[in-house]
Amino acid sequence: MSSVRLREVTEADVPVFFEHQLDPEANRMAAFGAADPADRQAFLARWARILADNAVVARTIEFDGRVVGHVARSSRFGEPEVSFWVDRAHWGLGLATAALSGYLALDPVRPLYARAAVDNLGSLRVLAKCGFLAVGEDVGFAEGRGEDVEEFILRLDA
Repeated sequence: MSSVRLREVTEADVPVFFEHQLDPEANRMAAFGAADPADRQAFLARWARILADNAVVARTIEFDGRVVGHVARSSRFGEPEVSFWVDRAHWGLGLATAALSGYLALDPVRPLYARAAVDNLGSLRVLAKCGFLAVGEDVGFAEGRGEDVEEFILRLDA
């Protein structure tokens, strides 16, 4: 999708990311978000840590010149893991697939892991289209749902 662009995250992007994650349905699907998505200070502090961490590779997703989400690689459970978020207003347009595919072309780290709630079919489709394969399952407490949630662990090797 030619109108999807990845670029470095700037501090000006973070308030837009905050607005995106206020959506209750998006939080339910993401599952493993903040306990209180409306806590702006906690969100800003989390992103300040992300942006200050040289081991994290984060990119803003733009669509038609507008910030619509982000993709990032960090370390979780001692392994490199990628995550992504696209504003719900832009779901179903192929933006997450285009953004993740573009990100994977920029970041050579492999193997690369991802996790998604077993009922988050949209994210699971995106990951599958980008070559990730399920390699395990886990259960964890999901703040975004207030309950334990089953999740798939996926890996990209090449």
